[in-house]
Amino acid sequence: MNYALNDQAAPNKEGASLSAYKSLLPLLRGEGRTLNFAAVATLLNSLLNLSAPLLIAHIVDRYISTKSVDGMLPWVLLLLSLYLAGPFTSFGQTRLMGGVGQRVMYNLRARIFSKLQDLPVAFFHANKTGDLISRINNDTDKLNIFFSQTLVQFMGSLVIMVGAAIFLLVIHWQLGVAALAPAAVLLVFTQMLSPWVKAKNRESLETMGGISAEVSESLQNFRVIVAFNRRDFFMQRFTDANDKNYRKALWAGIASSLFMPIFSLSSHVAQLLVLLFGIYLVSTGATTIGILISYFAYVQTFYNPLRQLAALWSNLQVALAGWERIDAVLQMQSNMNEPSANTAASAAAPLLQFQQVSFAYNANTPVLSKLDLTLERGKTYALIGPTGGGKTTTASLMARLFDPTAGHVFLEGRDIRNVSASERAQKIGFILQDPILFTGTLRDNIVYGNANYAALSDEALLTILTDTGLNELLSRFDGGLQAPIATTGDAISLGQKQLIAFMRAVLRNPDLLILDEATANIDTVTEQLLEKILHKLPASTTRVIIAHRLNTIENADEIFFVNGASVSKASSMQNAMSMLLSPT
Repeated sequence: MNYALNDQAAPNKEGASLSAYKSLLPLLRGEGRTLNFAAVATLLNSLLNLSAPLLIAHIVDRYISTKSVDGMLPWVLLLLSLYLAGPFTSFGQTRLMGGVGQRVMYNLRARIFSKLQDLPVAFFHANKTGDLISRINNDTDKLNIFFSQTLVQFMGSLVIMVGAAIFLLVIHWQLGVAALAPAAVLLVFTQMLSPWVKAKNRESLETMGGISAEVSESLQNFRVIVAFNRRDFFMQRFTDANDKNYRKALWAGIASSLFMPIFSLSSHVAQLLVLLFGIYLVSTGATTIGILISYFAYVQTFYNPLRQLAALWSNLQVALAGWERIDAVLQMQSNMNEPSANTAASAAAPLLQFQQVSFAYNANTPVLSKLDLTLERGKTYALIGPTGGGKTTTASLMARLFDPTAGHVFLEGRDIRNVSASERAQKIGFILQDPILFTGTLRDNIVYGNANYAALSDEALLTILTDTGLNELLSRFDGGLQAPIATTGDAISLGQKQLIAFMRAVLRNPDLLILDEATANIDTVTEQLLEKILHKLPASTTRVIIAHRLNTIENADEIFFVNGASVSKASSMQNAMSMLLSPT
């Protein structure tokens, strides 16, 4: 399955836009009550704005044209009350929709993060962390702006425009047609231009994700950058990404700003048409000065929101571009689904078994081909071979970090795909060559994901650590269980990180313990201590050791040489050494 998000961009078609608009509607699920109140506030605000020109026309024709002010004051006060009430209804709709936008963004970010938890390791291999962060933060913020600001202004402007158009046609349909003719041209122009605008904004968001990815990678590898004095290299990479984003953002800005001058021009043309035609109608007695003044007011009422819609429409295209990038993540489906029912384990079956297992990260480069392998309970197995030969991949298939592209992996006689994630994590411990730590304390890291010990007090946990021999490793850290640990683990050595991962795995008391170069950065004395701790594990515990140093695997019951998509068994330590020296 292709997990590269770059291939998920929606096609640049007008039909796709309508589908994208509809796809936004489910995001508002549960907001019906608030949206109804916001709609009422919007209608009231529009009604207030639309009533004012009629009152002005009445005042002009009834009082100003006749030069009689008797009885005009109540109408003026009514007009003033309309103007005073307008800000309150406007605030109401803005306040209500602001809450909607924040809740939509909150729920959407939660959905994305939940989806990321469900996706397999292959997804994260295919996509850059910085780009994923940009989708969670930057792209969802575009949608928040749309729902909290753009949508309410868009709907309010749309209601006012429809109302103004109705008034223009009802009061004098000939003048109405003249006033609305430029808007009809705009509708066609907008429909033609919108897909291009959305595409440019999507490209801008994608390059913004590229910048985030470059910054994330540079910060993560900053020590390497300094060690090799290659600030210039990463600076050039960032400059390239920044330049690309600049160009794409510039085009996105140009595309988004095209609407405003065209919409303003149409407003001026409409006013000119109304002025010329209106003067003619007044001169023939077909209409009055008051009606003509109200017409100008309604033309302004119609085209001012239309000019706002030019900017709002651009914001909508940005939101749609962001939504496409977010939806690309939400539409991803894991090919490593949880079983519908957990099958029972078989005590008579081997602990783990590969049957004709093949695996490839891409179709052109097989890593394993038709592998048969059996791991019995209580034995120690070693995987050796050249770098890139497939040792870690084989171990990853054992822990179901990946599924084989062909064949089956069985755990206690069951297809490992039919074993729940919680049971699999309890039965299989995996110590990575480059351990992953989490911000918190040493205690937080060693009981991570371990429901049996997470609620224990420090005293009770220390007792367990002493019984397992892990307390000697704990003494290597200042602060003991409460020693602070940063996310990157930069404050401690790589060897100490491996010790923490070792304690975390051993505390789970797994049936299968996989050690992927787990002692590569540990001194010989500490390595001997770890070996003693491993001997305290139950006799039924199976160990799989991946190592380059032969002294690490000298006590292994069986040694397998992994290379060239195949796995072969070494008959002796000497045979294993000759395999390593002549990997071909």
